[in-house]
Order: sequence, then structure tokens, then C-alpha cells
Amino acid sequence: MKETVTLKFKRLFEDIGDQALFAASFFRNIFRSGFEWNELVRQCYLIGLKSLNIVLITGFVLGFVLTLQSQPTLKQFGAENYVPNMVSISVIREIGPVIISLICAGKIASGIGAELGSMKVTEQIAAMDVSGANPIQYLVVTRIIACTFMVPLLVLFADAIAFFGGYIGTNISGNMSGKLYFTKSFSSLIFSDFFPALVKTFLFGFTIGFIGCYKGFNANKGTESVGIAANSAVVIASVWIIVIDALAVQLTSIFVYNQ
Repeated sequence: MKETVTLKFKRLFEDIGDQALFAASFFRNIFRSGFEWNELVRQCYLIGLKSLNIVLITGFVLGFVLTLQSQPTLKQFGAENYVPNMVSISVIREIGPVIISLICAGKIASGIGAELGSMKVTEQIAAMDVSGANPIQYLVVTRIIACTFMVPLLVLFADAIAFFGGYIGTNISGNMSGKLYFTKSFSSLIFSDFFPALVKTFLFGFTIGFIGCYKGFNANKGTESVGIAANSAVVIASVWIIVIDALAVQLTSIFVYNQ
């Protein structure tokens, strides 16, 4: 039993060390000559535009359901008119960035892990290395950068459509004009609501891309390892998103909202 626990801790620290080396290799290759701009654009298209449909649907449902769930409670206190304010703050600060990032982790991290894992198993990455190409720069750097910048854009689109979903939900059992609804929604928002949430989404995007690439790039031989890489990429990226969000909420509460 003691040996098993010791072995698990040893593997954990080895994994942390490997991730640190992988991150160092990523940062080194960002500024090397011969950057693959065409591949970066292609990854932005695949990661961003190809994920837009599910993100928009999720954003609409978030705003719609949050409104329907909040109306009865606020109505009991005579505060039904504050539904747009509550929905907008909740979506912008917390619900939008976290839920959309988790959706992206499920779709993007698994896709990257499976794709790179398959290339590793079929020795395509080794062939690139032997032929003189730079697989880290071509496969890893482009995907991580694309994730880092596309996830925040997806969150912004989802937040916007969530406002529309909230408007539809408000008018199912009520009657509020679009001008009044959106005026109430935006009047309750301040810069300190947007900026911390935007910073979080960049960290979420980097985490999704990094974990997906790391798991795929380090897949073992055998077709079974491809599925393991995809599954573990989703799980670990999701856990890190929750951890980063918890830390960001604490830091935001200390340095922004308590001022």
C-alpha cells in the first residue's frame, strides 16, 4: 500500500515536471522564425467558427432558463423588474465564462487531444521531427494561441445571445419592451464586471489548448491511448477551469469589488 501511494506521488510530480517542460517548449517556440501563420488561421477557424453553433445555443439557453428560474422568486419580493439586471450581472461575471469554457473544454480539448494523440500513435509527429519540421511550433503553438484568443470571443458571443434569451424569457409571462429590457441590463453593468471576466476567459482558453495539446502530444502507443488522451484532456481542463475560476473570484473580490 505504501509503495502504491509513493508511486502515485512520484508519477504526479513527474507529470507536473513534464507539463512545466512542455510549457517552456511552447513559450520558446512562439518567437522562433518560421511561425506558421496559415496554420494559426486554420486553427482559429476550426476552434472558433466550428464551435460557434453550440456556444450560441448554450448562451441562449443560459439566459432563457436563468430568467425563468429567477422570475418567480423575485416576484415574491416585488422585485420582478430587477430580473434583467440580475441576469446580465450573473451571465457577464460568472455563468457565461465558466459554462461556455466548460463546453469548449468538452469540444475543443477532446478534439485536440484525439487529433494529436492519433498523430503520435501513427508516428506522424516523429516523421515531422525527422524531416526537419518543428512539430511543437506547427502543432502545439498554433493550437494553444488559437484557443487563447478564440475562447474569449466565443464567450462574448454567448453573453450577447444570453441577453436575448433573457429577453425572450421575460416576455413569456410578462410584457417588457426590448429597449427597456436592454437598458436595464446594461445600466447595471460596470467596467469591473467586464474586465475580470474577460481576463478569466483568456486563462481558460490557454488552459484548454495547453491541456489538449499536452495530453495528445504525450499519448502512449496504441489506439486505446487516443481515447484516453481525449478523455483525460476534457477532465483535467474542466478541473483547471473550475480551480482558476475559484482563484479569480477570490482575487477579484479582494482587489476589485472591495475597493
